[in-house]
Amino acid sequence: MISDFILRMVFPVLISTISMSTPLILAALGGVFSVRGGIMALGLESMMMTGAFCAVLGSYLSGSAWIGVLCGVLGGMLLGLLHGVLCIRYKVNQVISGIGLNLLALATTTLLMQLVWKNRGSSPQVASLEYSGVVSPLFWLTLVLAVVASVVLFRTKFGLRLRMVGEHPQAAASMGIRVHGYKYIGVLVCGALAGLGGTYLSLDHLNMFVRDMTAGRGYIAVVINILARYTPLNTIWCAGIFGFSDAVQIIFQGRGIPPQLVQSLPYVVTLLVLAFGVKHITPPAGVGKSEDD
Repeated sequence: MISDFILRMVFPVLISTISMSTPLILAALGGVFSVRGGIMALGLESMMMTGAFCAVLGSYLSGSAWIGVLCGVLGGMLLGLLHGVLCIRYKVNQVISGIGLNLLALATTTLLMQLVWKNRGSSPQVASLEYSGVVSPLFWLTLVLAVVASVVLFRTKFGLRLRMVGEHPQAAASMGIRVHGYKYIGVLVCGALAGLGGTYLSLDHLNMFVRDMTAGRGYIAVVINILARYTPLNTIWCAGIFGFSDAVQIIFQGRGIPPQLVQSLPYVVTLLVLAFGVKHITPPAGVGKSEDD
């Protein structure tokens, strides 16, 4: 009886939790590098969406899922670079830049779907990542990346300087640290990881791109970032909370519960975390500032 319950309920929820958590962990890891460098990560949604689209486009044109993965990472980096240029070079308000890029990514991917595939709703099916077993290799790669990110940020000279730029850019500049260079590296790493998270959605979770594919996951990753106190390893269990809520709503769909109520569960969890879980968490002091402020 117990083993039957585990097979029917616990195991599917666990696998779904891992699947739903993976893109959130990747995007949140990217956000850690951006925020630690002093740039808000509100553009994660655009980086994930662009990564998901570029991954499908790369796979469609080349016939190789792994080339699609590379294209997804590069697509996310492109949006990260654009966010960096707006915030660092032109000193645009970082909230406006992030939200604006999110809207731009939604409009641009919809337009490109119409131009490339004559369809504004979804792309054709493309070559996707194939693997044996129940857990994607990208999940294990994500765990490795979280460990590597933690070591880089807290055990290397680069990480110390990046965190100094995020905490006090004026002091960092007075010590001869290239503040702009470190900020650009932070947003590029952010874009690469968020793009990989979007790639997971389109080439692993599915094998196509659909309009508004990220469905707010970039915003959820921002909340995970805050809850994790901008620490790479903490993003794993924080993302697990949201991944579990997403998995539960999938499992309980079609079981007599109103679908609108079930589908809203991840967003309700997000609101609860924002209301009660992040009251006393503050970002690095230099977020939104430059060495000239």
